[in-house]
Amino acid sequence: MTDAPGDAPDEAAAGVRLQKVLAQAGLGSRRACEQLIEQGRVEVDGRPVTEQGMRVDPDRQVIKVDGMRVVTAADRVYLALNKPRGVVSTMSDPQGRPSLGDYVEGRGERLFHVGRLDADTEGLILLTNDGELANRLSHPRYEVRKTYLAELAGPLPKDLGRRLRAGIELDDGPAAVDSFRVVGRSGPRIMVELVLHEGRNRIVRRMLEAAGHPVQRLVRTKVGPVNLGDLRPGRWRALNRVELGELFGAAGI
Repeated sequence: MTDAPGDAPDEAAAGVRLQKVLAQAGLGSRRACEQLIEQGRVEVDGRPVTEQGMRVDPDRQVIKVDGMRVVTAADRVYLALNKPRGVVSTMSDPQGRPSLGDYVEGRGERLFHVGRLDADTEGLILLTNDGELANRLSHPRYEVRKTYLAELAGPLPKDLGRRLRAGIELDDGPAAVDSFRVVGRSGPRIMVELVLHEGRNRIVRRMLEAAGHPVQRLVRTKVGPVNLGDLRPGRWRALNRVELGELFGAAGI
């Protein structure tokens, strides 16, 4: 069998043609990816590329299209999991409690969880084997925002949002939300949305308890640009190309 042009057996050693890497990453056909290069919309390691035929190492080099990073390493995995209540945020638990690893059992990769949710908190948690991204998303320096829905017992004082935005004093220092709003009511129960970039343990629960309004139910619905959406508890999905590009941007990669 004759090899197709540009796909020689020693291609891996010499690098892979850029348009092929882009096509395999889901940017379109090879011809469409060639047009992206011609239009100056592609950069490799921070340098614009406009000529065809460039070879790259998809496992090592940073490739961006329209300023957004494209994941080209074939072995990278990025998952969104809807963690059910009662599940601990570890990949395995020596005490035999339900853990995150139970929901991705059978996958060959060694996955990390990005941050934590306490056992009683439900919702979105990211799993990946990309250690650099996981570390950056967890680091307070990058201030990646997380969105939560909290169910509280009413009534709530009108100044609760102002107090939370101004900062609540906790045992380990003050903590504040970026935004707060009431999103629903059902009898005595009130649902509120909080957005914050804090990453301390049980931070939402501790803030609301310190403010005099303990949480009855807590769900994380968003991490950076990634939404929980209609993902059912205990189910996971792979992140799409746009989510990944925006997630890398939020982490400064």
